[in-house]
Amino acid sequence: MSAEIPKDSTAGLQAMAPVQLFSICPSSAATPDRYMDRITQVAQWSEKAGCTGILVGTDNSLVDPWLVSQILIENTRLLCPLVAVQPIYQHPYAVAKMVSTLGFLHGRRVFLNMVAGGLKNDLSMLNDTTPYDARYQGLVEYTQIIRQVLKARAPVSFEGQFYRTTNLIVNPGLAPQLQPGVLMSGSSEAGMAAARAAGAVAIVYPEPTSRKEAALPPGSGPCGIRIGIIARPGDDDAWKVAFTRFPTDRKGQKLRQIPIEASDSAWQHRLAESSAGGMRQTYWLHPFENYQTNCPYLVGSYADIAAEIVRYIELGYSTFILDIPASEEEFEHAGIVFEAVLKWRSTQCV
Repeated sequence: MSAEIPKDSTAGLQAMAPVQLFSICPSSAATPDRYMDRITQVAQWSEKAGCTGILVGTDNSLVDPWLVSQILIENTRLLCPLVAVQPIYQHPYAVAKMVSTLGFLHGRRVFLNMVAGGLKNDLSMLNDTTPYDARYQGLVEYTQIIRQVLKARAPVSFEGQFYRTTNLIVNPGLAPQLQPGVLMSGSSEAGMAAARAAGAVAIVYPEPTSRKEAALPPGSGPCGIRIGIIARPGDDDAWKVAFTRFPTDRKGQKLRQIPIEASDSAWQHRLAESSAGGMRQTYWLHPFENYQTNCPYLVGSYADIAAEIVRYIELGYSTFILDIPASEEEFEHAGIVFEAVLKWRSTQCV
């Protein structure tokens, strides 16, 4: 396969962060039967495909992400759990303790996906009435405490607007090479500002690269996107797979409105208001609109999707979280796309 990458690619790749790929762990709510077998299978596919890690979600309806992460670590060699962390569930010291414990037991690095939003019902059950923007401000302090405690070799005291600690130290200590990577939603202005303040990778649900809205705001730190991929050697074959996997579902279109109305997450509202402008464009919102997934998809030939990924990289995105695959074969096809992207990057670095 030889993907045709745009000839006008002029990004300064030497200054870019390395591309990182993450997959997504299946939800316990969506796949309750033989759940441990299913997540082990997807984790092993992810590792074989070369993913850095796998995102493990959290909300009131799901099993505990730390226990899921333990299973994933036990059944892979290098894959890093990307654990969703909602501050209302646990003190930042508890998160630091869990990260250091997994590092001590397994020598495995953990990534943290810091969550501020969520379903309104989930938050109300836990009596969280904090305004949306203030939750992000608190999330910055929460993240700072975790990082300071994990890096420190002496007790840490912290005094902020939302959190205070005195003489915290975590044992066992965490080796420098196992310090956690941190990701955070950047789909709202408050989220992007918080990610920048916390030194986290801001993750967005992207617009098509042809739109000006896809460009990152000035001063953005490291950024990434959450996206699905359906790729084949030819465009027609890819679309055949796409429509078979994601048929039009009128009931799903009505159900899509329920989580949008029940959530205060900015990305759900923004995607719901977006239009791809056609059914067979590389950027495809059809699965989201039909309540079949929670992110945009890129559909088409290896060459077309590789070219679109390159354009995202040129805009400054270097982390990619890939939607839950239907099969190991889908990972293999996505791997061909990113192999072409990496070959392009190597030619730009010469």
